[in-house]
Amino acid sequence: MKTARGRLLLLTMAIQLSGWGTANAAGPAFMSTGGRTTQPVGHYEFCLRRPGECRQMTPKGPPVVLSRKLWAEIVEINNSINTRIKPKTDLENNGVEDYWTVVDNGFGDCEDYALEKRRELMSEGVPAGDLLMTVVRLPSGDGHAVLTVRTSLGEFILDNLDSRVLSFADTDYTYLKRQSTENSGVWVTINEGSADVVGSVR
Repeated sequence: MKTARGRLLLLTMAIQLSGWGTANAAGPAFMSTGGRTTQPVGHYEFCLRRPGECRQMTPKGPPVVLSRKLWAEIVEINNSINTRIKPKTDLENNGVEDYWTVVDNGFGDCEDYALEKRRELMSEGVPAGDLLMTVVRLPSGDGHAVLTVRTSLGEFILDNLDSRVLSFADTDYTYLKRQSTENSGVWVTINEGSADVVGSVR
């Protein structure tokens, strides 16, 4: 990586890796979740096309241990995918307003970034129940999708709009709903926000 973009990516990764001490020292922050709620339409349709993605069962138990090695993998995957995928709306890319998919042409929007990060972290051994697709509301009022990584040191957000990996409590989003920790085809409310329908996520 000798380009300016490559140098910036390496610098961002170095800063995030140096933040391991902060993540390790901070008190764990976990979302307060409620009962079962409606599945986003885009995710429902994604499940029809890829049913295996929505039948992942994780036994109830403690979240994955956040080691220094796992933190480095989370930071690297977040930055790598944010760089590899180029932003394009579902309408531009797929001809419909909300279409969740595994990126195969180098373009995607927020949920596509999150799905790819989820896939790569699962390949590194992180359980499906600790990698949760999550719908939030931006300060602008628009819907948005991120990946929540549930760990022993709290829950962290992987976001295509931010190169940093932050505790969910350090973002300015309103959290609405996310996948269940036990069943990837089920969604639950997040108690700080309402579970009302977001027309589409961007």
